[in-house]
Amino acid sequence: MAIVLMLFTVMVGILYFRLHALPEQFAHNKIQFQIVCVLALIAMFTHMHIFWIAGLLLALIDFPDFSTALKRIAGSTEKIAGIEPGEGAEQITPDAKTITQRDVSPEAEEAVRKLRSV
Repeated sequence: MAIVLMLFTVMVGILYFRLHALPEQFAHNKIQFQIVCVLALIAMFTHMHIFWIAGLLLALIDFPDFSTALKRIAGSTEKIAGIEPGEGAEQITPDAKTITQRDVSPEAEEAVRKLRSV
């Protein structure tokens, strides 16, 4: 009888862990997988089913891939600017002024330098 009870406990534990791993098997990309894993762990440790349901719903949603389109746009913009694709990020310096940045007084620049050094 003890062996049957122990076997039943192990089987319920395996079922429990497989059920909580279900959303992780549905996740599509790395970021989504990590968020779903965290939600599943929170659900396991807090015994609040809302986290597991949220992870399952998040895993079932297929998010579009925005990064590929943005990389293509950035590459095309660099090509138009006459820069080899991928070299534009190397030319940006922290002190470079942007189009929206206006000329500021030397006192203001000194105050900004002091704030950045803190």
